[in-house]
Amino acid sequence: MRYPTLILSAICLVFTAGAASAEKRVAFVVGNGAYKNVAPLPNPSVDAKAMAATLRNVGFEVVEGSNLTRDKMTERLLDFGKKAQGADVALFFYAGHGIAISGTNYLLPIDADIKSEMDVKLGAAINIDLTLEQTMGDAKVKLVFLDACRDNPFAAKIKSNSATRSVNVQTGLAEMKSGEGTLIAFATGPGQTALDGQEGSNSPFTRALLANLTQPGMEIQQAMTKVRAQVNEETSKGQLPWGHTNLIGSVYLNGAPAPGAVAAATPAAGASKASDVELEFWRSIKDSNKPEELNAYLTNYPNGQFRSLALSRIASLEAGPKPDATRNLSSGIDPATFKDEANQTTEDQIGLDKGQRRDVQRRLTGLGFDTKATGQFDQATRGVITRWQAARGYPKSGYLNKLQHKALLTEIVAAAPTASSDEERPKRRAPSNAQAQPQPQPQQAPPQRQYSNPPPDPAGAGRFIGGVVGGMLR
Repeated sequence: MRYPTLILSAICLVFTAGAASAEKRVAFVVGNGAYKNVAPLPNPSVDAKAMAATLRNVGFEVVEGSNLTRDKMTERLLDFGKKAQGADVALFFYAGHGIAISGTNYLLPIDADIKSEMDVKLGAAINIDLTLEQTMGDAKVKLVFLDACRDNPFAAKIKSNSATRSVNVQTGLAEMKSGEGTLIAFATGPGQTALDGQEGSNSPFTRALLANLTQPGMEIQQAMTKVRAQVNEETSKGQLPWGHTNLIGSVYLNGAPAPGAVAAATPAAGASKASDVELEFWRSIKDSNKPEELNAYLTNYPNGQFRSLALSRIASLEAGPKPDATRNLSSGIDPATFKDEANQTTEDQIGLDKGQRRDVQRRLTGLGFDTKATGQFDQATRGVITRWQAARGYPKSGYLNKLQHKALLTEIVAAAPTASSDEERPKRRAPSNAQAQPQPQPQQAPPQRQYSNPPPDPAGAGRFIGGVVGGMLR
């Protein structure tokens, strides 16, 4: 009886392999970094090449591109749309600049030169909602990964050239909802910015996708839980991937667990594994200051073991920051400090030189947020700034605005940092190249200035009517 059993097992394996190979899988993978009209990004093309290779290894037909102009990107999208018709799985991966205007998200080709909202609507950028609808709408399972939540490089131009003040140019990308059979994953939360990583390497988000997405026998939503946890840990809780899922079944990119293995698993073992996944998810968001991330846990685990903690934290966040933990740290904090978002543009407006950046780093260290005083705001410093913002109840981004910088200068540190910021000195007492005084100096607030507060980001995503080619935009 042994040989017939072996033969039957072999037949089952052949049938399973044949079914997997028969599944139609198509992917669009593009990385844009060599921008012509704004500062280039070093890593998107590296991210795209690594992702394309990974997906080919698990049976995807990949439509690939790097550093594409508007015309070339449209060509690739046309090709992808044709090949994705009737696909069992269609996957869309983009790394590069993306922008959000009035709640609608756009991808930027490398030749984009955007001076106003009208430029976007007339074709300088690619509407993500319409693109996904036109290219992937016919696929059974749709997986979307957007490593494009960087700062909007055209924000200042769009705002300054707006005919009215009604245009809303957001930080990062706006929230998107997924349709049936769809998973959408962003490198970070709506309205937040993501890190690009060290030059020549992968971004934290792409690196986590590569490590987890095609693990053998790994279900896609379990893989995304691991992705969130890895990015959260790697960035010292400075970045937490976000997503929206409406999948109606289990999705495996590298083979489902063998039926025999599933049948052999005991109920206790199955419960333990599910508990491990839930615990990993909870650890990745338990310290979050964003209600939507805690609500994501409740959506995935409505009867989870941390449900009461999640509800309690959401209620606390909605009630606002505790006075003794934020506003009482120092007197005279502008209430707008607790609401106004910070990004690369707002930080540039402060005009910090290298010495003033060192001063910020020393102050953070003196407040218990240890970082090296290099004068460069690298990835580690961004993570420290994010932790300081979270502890003070300010919007988390890893970047400063004028109000947050002013608030930092008024905090009393454990040891006074070397004075290097002109804002700390009420009057010039020595030449600019003088050595810093060794004795502690009382902290003074900078002189009063006029600050402009950016409008709050709207919720939800808008949609325009049209098709990908010739009608992808109005």
